[in-house]
Amino acid sequence: MHELPAPALAARCLPAIRDDFLKCGPLWQVAKSEDRDLLAREWLNPSYAPRNWPGMLWPRPLSVEKLFDIIYEDGGLLVINKPAGLVCHPTKTDEYSSLISRARLHLGPGSHPQLVNRLDRETSGVTLVAKDADTARELRRIWENRQVEKDYLAIVHGHVPEAHGVIDAPLGKDMQSRVVIKDCVRADGAAARTEYWVQQRFARGREPEARSGERESALDPQPFSLVLVRPQTGRKHQIRIHLARIGYPIVGDKLYGGDEDLYLALVENRLTPEQRWRLILPHHALHAWEVRFQWRGQPTAFCAEPEQWFADWTKGESG
Repeated sequence: MHELPAPALAARCLPAIRDDFLKCGPLWQVAKSEDRDLLAREWLNPSYAPRNWPGMLWPRPLSVEKLFDIIYEDGGLLVINKPAGLVCHPTKTDEYSSLISRARLHLGPGSHPQLVNRLDRETSGVTLVAKDADTARELRRIWENRQVEKDYLAIVHGHVPEAHGVIDAPLGKDMQSRVVIKDCVRADGAAARTEYWVQQRFARGREPEARSGERESALDPQPFSLVLVRPQTGRKHQIRIHLARIGYPIVGDKLYGGDEDLYLALVENRLTPEQRWRLILPHHALHAWEVRFQWRGQPTAFCAEPEQWFADWTKGESG
């Protein structure tokens, strides 16, 4: 359950794809048995969706599309791999500026898509969009009753020493911060609990900041960890605050990485090249990898691999 997303994810998900999705298609009927896995790998991303749903649309490949990457779609549900940097709700008039406005474009005139779960602007990964009010109500009830498990992948600064750990720390508004949305650990806050498993410890060197026209030598490799994180509660910014609390902030986190002016610079569109260099990655390295829940009498899960910039950063020297 706690392996890296690829190739272990593909190995776990492919049998369900092969058995439940493709056998309904004409090419599956005529394909030789030794070709069927190849067809599955070529057509589908390694994601698992509910079996034998009436009205299920043909599964689509997880490829770059104009609006977003689709993990799964049927008559009532759209599951998207949200890219980092895209807000869920519109903040501008541009119809491409938010996930929900892109969903309206995808579904066409008269559609009323509703978000079931919501990710921060810079967090990528699995996002559920209901196409109608009944589906939205049904799924939101599952979320509100905490009948869903959510796994995230995070890249953090430093080598986390424990292979597994649990963070119990209540969260509430940060009254000392200039950022109105910022929370913090505080004794009178709401209960919050996060469980984590270290997947990989590695080191990465990088080019120094370009301050002149002269070429400088590469900096010494810095330690990082790839962590699988499972929040047991659903507080705002919970994972980011908890990982920073134990001394391992998420790489690229502009709000909880130690200098909140980086966040203010982002929203005010004034990030300098020096600040971007300090952040290391283009977005904070947090990805909603998988959600699991019981729906309509059967276990249901949706998963999505991280974006390329995220995956590439983990290819350092393992430690």
